[in-house]
Amino acid sequence: MDLLDTLTDKGLRRELPTREEALAVLATTDDELLDVVAAAGRVRRQWFGRRVKLNYLVNLKSGLCPEDCSYCSQRLGSKAEILKYTWLKPEQAAEAAAAGVAGGAKRVCLVASGRGPTDRDIDRVADTIAAIKDADEQVEVCACLGLLSDNQAERLKAAGADAYNHNLNTSESTYGEITTTHTYADRVDTVTKAHGAGLSACSGLIAGMGASDEDLVDVVYALRELDPDSVPVNFLIPFEGTPLAEEWNLTPQRCLRILAMVRFVCPDIEVRIAGGREVHLRSMQPLGLHIANSIFLGDYLTSEGQAGQADLDMIKDAGFEVEGAEQTTLPRHRASAGGCGGASACGGHEEQTACGTGGGCGPCGGHQADQADEAETATTETEAAEDEARTDLVRVRRRGAGTELAPNA
Repeated sequence: MDLLDTLTDKGLRRELPTREEALAVLATTDDELLDVVAAAGRVRRQWFGRRVKLNYLVNLKSGLCPEDCSYCSQRLGSKAEILKYTWLKPEQAAEAAAAGVAGGAKRVCLVASGRGPTDRDIDRVADTIAAIKDADEQVEVCACLGLLSDNQAERLKAAGADAYNHNLNTSESTYGEITTTHTYADRVDTVTKAHGAGLSACSGLIAGMGASDEDLVDVVYALRELDPDSVPVNFLIPFEGTPLAEEWNLTPQRCLRILAMVRFVCPDIEVRIAGGREVHLRSMQPLGLHIANSIFLGDYLTSEGQAGQADLDMIKDAGFEVEGAEQTTLPRHRASAGGCGGASACGGHEEQTACGTGGGCGPCGGHQADQADEAETATTETEAAEDEARTDLVRVRRRGAGTELAPNA
């Protein structure tokens, strides 16, 4: 297939594909799926070998968020019956983190609900980072605390944080349909602040919220422009009690195509399969490892993942290995540059300029008949996804951080 040969060749050279090529990946058929996975897998192995990085989430403060993000079970007005608690003490968070590290996690992600941290919150997180690093100085710590104010990123860096996560989630043109209490520009500003403070930037997306192929490509290209070191790909978990509870429009095949598109656009960046992996990829999770080089171990913030041992068994059975603390995640050219590849890391910069978000580029050819065919395909996929919706896989987390029950890492 000429498209996949072209994308593979560009990925091996770190050259950005055109928007038409990225859209074409999402438009491939199920008959072509294994070819798509194989092509993306070649690019993944070129830059990351057969290593899988494990990350572990610790929810420092759960629920009662004043923001209205439609996808979130912790949002303002959410009726989802999740755990609700205020800040964990540093020793409690460190104990939770230790369980993930013992299970093989290389990075611990400290997350707190809310619009953004106060200066007192930064102090709390600094104490928590110190407690975690005292137990294991090699563990990477990523903070995810919402929108950052001036100098807060610098304070987190000084406290020992290695990275900061703040996802764009969806395209700029559709952001207002998902959230109204802050803007897309606010999110970009926070990622920029983290980058500027010397933190490894982590920013990703949520697929499955009803976005078009064009919107998905838009957000991935925007992420590539921000040049994060890691891109988490979340698949919407439709929680009862949230506005998107009925958005069951993903199939395992669709999820794999989205992962492949992200890999082709971000060939040498850590691509992480994040929330919704078990719900939407289901038995096809091992195929996702051929595209992404990073996953979360065990549970998520407010939902349960599969058992940590099942994750480890899956990695081993699929022929991959868990990345060790002594191994560098990023390829040498990115790691040596402090993780900031900039435009020089992207050989296709001219193509990006010519075919950017303002260029109005559609699917290959752009003919109305083609668009109608694609619309029909999308409708068929949605109907299939609704028929196969696995609502039984959406389980609220009742163990681990904030409870007296052991985690499943």
